[in-house]
Amino acid sequence: MSTDARQAAEDGHGGPEPRDWRRWHEHRIDTITAPYGPLSLTGTHWLADHPDGRVPAVPGRWSADGDEVVLRAADPDGLTLDGKPFTGTVRLTADHGPIPGSRIAHGQRRLVVMRREGLWSVRDFDPDAPARRAFTGIETTPYDPRWVRPGHFRPYPEHRSVRVANADGRERGLGLGGEIAFDLDGAERTLRVAVEQDGSLWAVFADATSGAGSYRFRFLRPPAPAADNTVTVDFNRALLPPCAFADHFICPLPPPGNTLPIGVPAGERALRTG
Repeated sequence: MSTDARQAAEDGHGGPEPRDWRRWHEHRIDTITAPYGPLSLTGTHWLADHPDGRVPAVPGRWSADGDEVVLRAADPDGLTLDGKPFTGTVRLTADHGPIPGSRIAHGQRRLVVMRREGLWSVRDFDPDAPARRAFTGIETTPYDPRWVRPGHFRPYPEHRSVRVANADGRERGLGLGGEIAFDLDGAERTLRVAVEQDGSLWAVFADATSGAGSYRFRFLRPPAPAADNTVTVDFNRALLPPCAFADHFICPLPPPGNTLPIGVPAGERALRTG
């Protein structure tokens, strides 16, 4: 966070919330710049695009086999499995833990097995990625309490899924569990949200600043609603999606109804590089 932004938060709106917001922002920067943070993703390789098993710039031979991925490696590939040199054949399932703990590595690179809608891919995370070296910060609007709005969560009677375009140009399903309603600029606004396993909410949204002062869309992650379904909607914590940091993420674009007709010049706005 810049000195000016920090001073504005402390001087203009003193109290515990700006300090919480500052800690949140600093944690975000630490996460983004971590060796295996989103800036380190150098490729998402769909195995269906490589029927011969040879993935460009990724050692070994990779193939999908039903609910598993088969990896064949020889000595020259230089791969490790669970931290030990690996040759031969191994059957893998999707990696769900932290990136540094993925089973397959090549030096400092981590090769992460991922599955989406029945299709397998290998993701290549490299701490020496050019995007990580070029990163200089995130353009972020200083904290402003006007962007903290009381809201109400309206759960859907049953889970819904809508097809939306993704950042890689493909269309995929996006699960939705309800919507949040809040007042903004003198009118009620709504955003359709997914419900995470811990009860917290996740919205993919755009607004009048999207592509004109802010990234083309952003994420919002409100906490789990209270027992009466009230929830705080804090646009100071609007997030850049992972695909803002690396082109190889497959972030969903906003579903129908999640483009606000007003500008929301709050939270994270754009990537700063160079």
